[in-house]
Amino acid sequence: MTTMAENTNEYAYLPPAAPHHNEGKTVASWTAMAGVTVGALVAALAVVFASVVLFVIGFVVIAVSLVAGLVLRRMGFGQPDPEPVPGGGRRQRPER
Repeated sequence: MTTMAENTNEYAYLPPAAPHHNEGKTVASWTAMAGVTVGALVAALAVVFASVVLFVIGFVVIAVSLVAGLVLRRMGFGQPDPEPVPGGGRRQRPER
């Protein structure tokens, strides 16, 4: 009788490793979402207090945070672009 340690004819056939997947949890997305949340809160408070100036400030905060998220993505702190396909173009997302 042979033990598993003595059996050298066994091979492990493993699937290829999955690519890195961060589910969109990146610095760029967190920055954009935090800014949009704060801006929406400021705009909501402006409605409660009937302040047009505060309302405009809330939407300016939202616009600045969206631009900051895009800049961070371009700097490499966001979701990476899809890998190019050998035949040209980009890899399509799977349909759900």
